[in-house]
Amino acid sequence: MCKLTISGQVRRNVETVLNTAQIRSLHTFGDGEIQALSDVLIDCVEGGASVGFMQPLSRAKANAFWLDVAAGVARGERLLLAAADAAGAILGTVQIAFAPFENQPHRADIAKMLVHRRARRRGIGAALLAAAERAALGAGKTLLVLDTASSDAERLYAKLGWQPCGVIPGFALLPGGGLCDTKFFYRALKEPV
Repeated sequence: MCKLTISGQVRRNVETVLNTAQIRSLHTFGDGEIQALSDVLIDCVEGGASVGFMQPLSRAKANAFWLDVAAGVARGERLLLAAADAAGAILGTVQIAFAPFENQPHRADIAKMLVHRRARRRGIGAALLAAAERAALGAGKTLLVLDTASSDAERLYAKLGWQPCGVIPGFALLPGGGLCDTKFFYRALKEPV
């Protein structure tokens, strides 16, 4: 198992982010939250993020996705964290999806880690991931997995101690079309971040 440690520079970045953005767990979803989450999702897809949707992503489809996520949160199947600025505007989000199989009670997937393009390069992704790791550990999960088709995200995950475990060529389509490779990572959690 790897120890949860954050480098000094990343820790300072996360602390700076936490001074300007608040990360909270969303347990209930009103229309305002659904719309704000949809704004982030639509922006990421428009920006080329391979997160399961094709361009153009309609507002109706994005809203339906978040309503489904809200139902999963209500059923206890996942956690949803959101980073918001001082005014409460959602800048980013991440999900911790619990493994559905009884032989994997210790495992969860990090899913749909999204940061609006206007809020990137400010440490929000690192802060969301650190908060997701703490939330997963608090829920009794000791092994996390995730995948990405983004080289920027790969660098972030490696910097935060995630271990790469392979690339699957042509795993998914980019939002504008064309196959992309996907890299898988894991993180064994032992102690709080």
